[in-house]
Amino acid sequence: MSPVLAGTIASFLAGILTSVGGLFLLFGFRFGNASMPVFLGFSGGIMFAASIFSLLIPAISSGYIILVLLCFIFGAALVDVLDSVLPHEHLVKGLEGPPSRLRLVSLLLITMTIHNFPEGMAVGVSFAKGITPAALSLTIAIGLQNIPEGAAVAFPLHSMGMNKWKAILIAFLTGVVEPVAGFIGVSLGVAFSRLLPYIMAFAAGAMVYVVSDEMIPESHALGKEKVATFSFLIGFIIMVLFDNLL
Repeated sequence: MSPVLAGTIASFLAGILTSVGGLFLLFGFRFGNASMPVFLGFSGGIMFAASIFSLLIPAISSGYIILVLLCFIFGAALVDVLDSVLPHEHLVKGLEGPPSRLRLVSLLLITMTIHNFPEGMAVGVSFAKGITPAALSLTIAIGLQNIPEGAAVAFPLHSMGMNKWKAILIAFLTGVVEPVAGFIGVSLGVAFSRLLPYIMAFAAGAMVYVVSDEMIPESHALGKEKVATFSFLIGFIIMVLFDNLL
């Protein structure tokens, strides 16, 4: 299998797992202020560990460290720009960016696009050298953290009166951007193999920005800081285990 096809398929599989989180609606699970810090903290821990161990450290080991770190900062800066110019809705913090008349669902989709694009790109980039244990580890980790992310979208929408199946569909749509980003990431990595460490660093910076600017503040905003922190640590540990076992 070609690296481009493998990276695209892997990012698609990781992305559609957002719908699995939404499917919990069908089994009577409840999602509220008590569980949101757990889900967001857990997802943030996985993303942070994946950014460092699966992307940034390999990038540093195979590239020029100054250029790697500059690309890392550039990845974060680009997400920051998008965060500032695109109107989007956070489940806890509410509307960010310029004023908008878009509906809540549209704003949430924009939010998750900003959020999930770096994830998909990271999965795709990891397959630029073929199907490796590190690439599989990153795919599993991103897919795993997409499950609570999907629940964090579908459950609040349903609690606001949205039909269960429509809420599940919205959760699924939030992951659709990941195979697109995965295709872009792996294509760039294959076409410009000498730039692979810097593309990996870029993806790592974008993911770390999302964790620091959105996931950690959101997980702490409901007064459950310790719960969110230990959930973050559990997610971090799980990703480290995946990285070493595979």
